[in-house]
Amino acid sequence: MILGIGTDLANIDRIAATLDRFGDRFRNRVFTEEEQRKAERRADTAGTYAKRWAAKEACSKALGTGLRMGIAWKDMWVTNLASGQPVMHVTGWAERRLQEMTPEGHEAVIQVTLTDDHPWAQAFVVIEARKL
Repeated sequence: MILGIGTDLANIDRIAATLDRFGDRFRNRVFTEEEQRKAERRADTAGTYAKRWAAKEACSKALGTGLRMGIAWKDMWVTNLASGQPVMHVTGWAERRLQEMTPEGHEAVIQVTLTDDHPWAQAFVVIEARKL
């Protein structure tokens, strides 16, 4: 059963300008160390950050809250499997919200997909409940 759906579209040039203007202050406020390491290794650093920004926004929408009610940017983060498939993780308030949304006898699974076509980065998140 689907518990939540969220999507977001981020402008890569806007993220690049924010990185140029605020640098580490922005990176450290929004992205985990793991996300920062991944982005800084990529040729398209701003695009990598933009996709993760969009994923956080999309996840917060799928949780039904948007970025309010106590969710912090770093309560949601993206890693990648060896195959390259993105994986969304939650902690803190986002994790508590996910637990509240999940019916008894089910486990929550967060699906995420990311794409970009300069100057746009997009993320789509579906939260589903699977019976245990």
